[in-house]
Amino acid sequence: MSGLKIKKGDKVEVLAGKYKGKQGKVLKSFPEERRVIVEGINLVKKHSRPTQENPQGGIVTREAPIDISNIALICDSCSRSIRVGYRLDAEGSKKRVCRKCGADLD
Repeated sequence: MSGLKIKKGDKVEVLAGKYKGKQGKVLKSFPEERRVIVEGINLVKKHSRPTQENPQGGIVTREAPIDISNIALICDSCSRSIRVGYRLDAEGSKKRVCRKCGADLD
């Protein structure tokens, strides 16, 4: 399976689910599972045991992975959710481009 068109650091918008319409930055991606972790999206509560770093233990709120099909990349130049295309530059390397305005995303 090929890699994802969305990378770490990209600004994305949620298309479906409880957080629909919210925007955030991609913190981590899992290409083999086709999931990403987005800042402030898909928050879950996790019970943690007492450790040396956290002797109290307790309940921690953190982001859970969200499926890649439920998010869309946001273009910096046209400020809309977009699909990603590819174009070869002068050196022959692939660059990600916006399908709506044609601007480079990298």
